[in-house]
Amino acid sequence: MSQDIQRLHVATRYSEAAIFNGVVYLAGMVPECEARDIRSQTADVLRQIEHRLGESGSDKTRILRTQIYLKDIADIGAMNEVWDAWVVAGSAPPRATVQAALADPAYLIEVVVTAAVKT
Repeated sequence: MSQDIQRLHVATRYSEAAIFNGVVYLAGMVPECEARDIRSQTADVLRQIEHRLGESGSDKTRILRTQIYLKDIADIGAMNEVWDAWVVAGSAPPRATVQAALADPAYLIEVVVTAAVKT
């Protein structure tokens, strides 16, 4: 394995992804859509995660850990419906879901993912 750190989509404050030693670390993904419901925002975030993982040489079957932050934990049921349809059977990663104050009041969800790169 290379000891170099590769960063994707580097901005002033953060990178969208960092790859090191066969592991990809994604930044917290927040909704880019203008929808105000948890199902739409969850689907948007999961679409972004799938795209970033693909750019990084990984995919959703290789997720090692997921952290989900919800503005309102009461949304967990609706969020889980979208999540359950997205996760590949037999590949559900370890996951934590908590309620948190998010950076923008319009955000209902933020998701952080760590995944293994394909060999």
